[in-house]
Amino acid sequence: MAQFQLNILGCGSAIPTARHNPSSQILDIRDNLFMIDCGEGAQLTMRKMRLKYTRLNHIFISHLHGDHCFGLIGLLSSMALQEKSGTVTIHIFEEGANLFDQQLKFFCRDIPFEIKFNIIKPEKALIFESHAITIETIPLFHRVPCVGFIFKEKTKLRHLKGDMVKFYNIPIKELHGIKEGNDYVTPEGVLVTNSQLTTDPDQVMSYAYCSDTAFNPQVAEMIKGINTIYHEATYTNDFAHLARQRGHSTSAEAARIAQMAGAERLILGHFSKRYRDESPIINEATEIFPNTILANDGMRIDLL
Repeated sequence: MAQFQLNILGCGSAIPTARHNPSSQILDIRDNLFMIDCGEGAQLTMRKMRLKYTRLNHIFISHLHGDHCFGLIGLLSSMALQEKSGTVTIHIFEEGANLFDQQLKFFCRDIPFEIKFNIIKPEKALIFESHAITIETIPLFHRVPCVGFIFKEKTKLRHLKGDMVKFYNIPIKELHGIKEGNDYVTPEGVLVTNSQLTTDPDQVMSYAYCSDTAFNPQVAEMIKGINTIYHEATYTNDFAHLARQRGHSTSAEAARIAQMAGAERLILGHFSKRYRDESPIINEATEIFPNTILANDGMRIDLL
């Protein structure tokens, strides 16, 4: 299994269809599961994809429209029945924390694990950090307060050139600093540059989830340099007027965002129920940004 894998649980918009559940996905980072949005049906697809409740400890809710959070109480209830332990942190707006706290107290009185609410705001902010990754929010442009999420793996250590380490007889205690980028000075005072001793580190994973948002170049600026972008593409250009009215984007606009951000790959989702065939959506986007794929329920995508 890949160390960084995106699992699409749902990629439809407000109304579930026979083809698509509403928005939900899980980012699997070295067997640690991070859920992003939790629309209806999320837990069922999660089980079909054999994603374990025991490894899910963080849930990120982009905004308080039902198609992004109506699955949350059902999921938490099922996790309780499966006797999950530990802590689940829900990253959510304050209004949502208050609402779901009341529902949990009514429907899920005996949850065997701890639930914490981390209050987020519609702003650019660091909301999670571990030894391996950081997670940030960015403000989006929807009808209600809404954020995107940026997942970034921290810079990896450089690779040592074994022959050079041996040639200069470098002590073991110096090696970690050299892998971090330090130069080395020999006992005789000779400077050995880091480039002589190491090669570049492995590529790091970065992923941006751009939930419901109208087209805005500021989004591209905030996610500049991200490897893979998921961006909503509710409509094609034929319905651009609806996109503007409802705070959404067309597939062409999503492609422009990826292009402006310098992304390597674009994933489209949040499709309107009016499309029984998403080929017009992908065709419109690939004319602008060729490396574009359509999300689909049950899809797994390796991010690195």
